Amino acid sequence: MIDDEHDTHRSSTLAPFRHGIFRAVWTASLASNFGGLIQSVGAAWLMTSITTSSDMVALVQASTALPIMLFSLACGAIADSFDRRRVMLVAQSFMLIVSVLLTIFAYKGLITPWLLLSFTFLIGCGTALNNPSWQASVGDMVPREDLPAAVALNSMGFNLTRSVGPAIGGIIVAAAGAAAAFAVNAASYIALLTVLARWKPNLPASKLPRETLGAAMGAGIRYVAMSPNIGKVLLRSSTFGFTSGSILALLPLVARDLVQGGPLTFGIMLGAFGLGAVGGALISGRLRQMLSSEVMVRCAFVGFAICALTAALSSYAWLTASGLLIGGACWVLALSHFNVTVQMSTPRWVVGRALSIYQMATFGGIALGSWIWGVVAETHGVETALIASSLTMLAGGAIGFAVPLPQLTTMNLDPLNRWTEPLLSLDLKPRSGPIAIMIEYVIQEQDLPEFIELMAERGRIRRRDGARNWTLARDLENPDIWMESYHTPTWLEYVRHNTRATFADAAISERIRALHSGTERPRVRRLIERQTSAQQAIVTPKGPIDLH
Repeated sequence: MIDDEHDTHRSSTLAPFRHGIFRAVWTASLASNFGGLIQSVGAAWLMTSITTSSDMVALVQASTALPIMLFSLACGAIADSFDRRRVMLVAQSFMLIVSVLLTIFAYKGLITPWLLLSFTFLIGCGTALNNPSWQASVGDMVPREDLPAAVALNSMGFNLTRSVGPAIGGIIVAAAGAAAAFAVNAASYIALLTVLARWKPNLPASKLPRETLGAAMGAGIRYVAMSPNIGKVLLRSSTFGFTSGSILALLPLVARDLVQGGPLTFGIMLGAFGLGAVGGALISGRLRQMLSSEVMVRCAFVGFAICALTAALSSYAWLTASGLLIGGACWVLALSHFNVTVQMSTPRWVVGRALSIYQMATFGGIALGSWIWGVVAETHGVETALIASSLTMLAGGAIGFAVPLPQLTTMNLDPLNRWTEPLLSLDLKPRSGPIAIMIEYVIQEQDLPEFIELMAERGRIRRRDGARNWTLARDLENPDIWMESYHTPTWLEYVRHNTRATFADAAISERIRALHSGTERPRVRRLIERQTSAQQAIVTPKGPIDLH
């Protein structure tokens, strides 16, 4: 299943900029990210001004991350089922409206702690809708070999703005108040909305009807659950989010209480974090050549632990900022690597849902960590919370000894498109079913160990792509005959199941066929299960099948 001809590090770091739409969206995103970071500074510092509660301050970050955890799966299904460009336009327009309302309420002095959390929660909802479509669209803008570099560039772009945006945000808040920061954020959406409105992607139209939202979400969960490599990423990313969330959640309190600073100090510290992240993005390609995936992520956990410990023990802004440089680099190295691993392990038909589940795991960890570390800071102090989080970061890195990440490799997950719908003698409708499939193989005794091993992988792929009740049976009277069988609920789901096959999946099928020793290809029987009543059992002669 692994295509060793394309190693991810062979693509130039700047190669995605050869593609015009990626350049345009990347540039417009700089403005949007710039405004978002200024808004974050305004919201975090406004909360410190209207409440003395540490956990309420930490909840500002949690309220933005929580919607991503709650709604990302549904939004990922939407990203895979609808025009991603239009989904992004809706999400960006919604966030623009919420940002305008937040500006008005702040300007009129009507903001309370819970109202501020409500607005940041709504902005998080827009982010939850936007992110799966945006991240899945990167694969529509650049070829697959440029995807790791494109993800790293997106991280670098965000953190370029983070390196200066928070400091400017701090200046704006100090000079003109939080309402001005919110107004800048509202204006920042315009450039990206303009670029998205002009983009006309040339994507193949689906020949099958759109799945219902529930079915699409179920298919995404099933795919991820049957993909061991993605499961490892989810565990490690949620752990990283939970442990590292303490830094950004408690940083306003670090700036105010531990180094005795104001909004400008807070902005400069966020800028140091962003500057470190830019450096991490720039060296990520070379590190992928030098280090395995697991070693790189372990180093990110350790580096973040150093960052948290420095913030806890330092009373000097410059020393805390130095630690934040390390933390920023480790942040982008870990999260961009998790993102790339998910994308490179997932075909296009389900990539939005896989990314959304990854985001649920990561931002769920961040939201939970932000709340817990905020509670710890409220009861035991900011220093204790940061020291405790640094110890959990070291423990999170140690998880890799038991659950190591897969090495980042490139599989050919393009759709195979070899399957053709068979000629049937009965008239089936798309909803006709259940459908039972039986495939007969003739396997010699000496080939059985390899055959069993391959069929175990084949069964995983079948179930991952929607098959039910997959079994492998051996004929008692003719032991050389083996029967693979599975079910789909309808004929339409059988067609959908077969169109999901990729070139990587085909490698398994071809090895299985090579072991088949019959004079003809393995025989496939397609059956429709019928009830015993005559009315339900009768099917009329075949007519044309309209899958729509």
